[in-house]
Amino acid sequence: MLSTSPVQARHEAERCIATGVVRDPRVIAVLRSDDLIGSVVRAMDQAWRSLLAPDWDQLRAVCERDVVYRVGQLGQSGWATVLDGLHGDLTWKDNGVSVPNAAPATVTLGGDGLLLIPSVFIGPGVAAHLDGTWPKTLIYPARGTAALWGVHDTPGGEALEALMGRSRARLLAALETPASTTQLAKSLDMAVGAVGDHLTVLRRAGLLRRARSGRSVLYHRTALGDSLLRAQEDL
Repeated sequence: MLSTSPVQARHEAERCIATGVVRDPRVIAVLRSDDLIGSVVRAMDQAWRSLLAPDWDQLRAVCERDVVYRVGQLGQSGWATVLDGLHGDLTWKDNGVSVPNAAPATVTLGGDGLLLIPSVFIGPGVAAHLDGTWPKTLIYPARGTAALWGVHDTPGGEALEALMGRSRARLLAALETPASTTQLAKSLDMAVGAVGDHLTVLRRAGLLRRARSGRSVLYHRTALGDSLLRAQEDL
């Protein structure tokens, strides 16, 4: 951002103001100030340190797990299955991706590819970036985002916690997609040793399986684990 030319920064600021979205006179004053770039950079730095940095390991782990899942899905079933599974609003149609309410109506990639970005912030819909020199991009909700906020996000979560304890219930709910001990520890902000102990108990109870993927050992729910969670959701 610091390398942005003042001319470009002023041009983009005026475009932003022209949309009418920005109405606060204080914000407009910043956008038209001589120190526009410095002000924006300082604000972004402060936002990063205050809002994201403390939880970044957890947020990144959720997105990394999603990427691992999509790559495995791609190898097994191909692009159509991957795109159909990204979000209910996206479908693979006529050798292309159908995105509701996208503008323009048709975008040709021209061999440049399509960048897929999982996000823990977007939802419940999806977003598409189609402008400028950046790659054409689809941004979709990462699988397992709900696990960041705990098992209480799903109906019956309290009953599941009472049955097996909060930590094990959170781990079982978080394993919507396969994950390693380290990934789970980061995404749920738990100690690696504690996660390993809980996973062992859940596996011995028949709720989880584990399999090696490269250098990592990934855990995933069994049919019994899935059934237990579905039963709680029906409460």
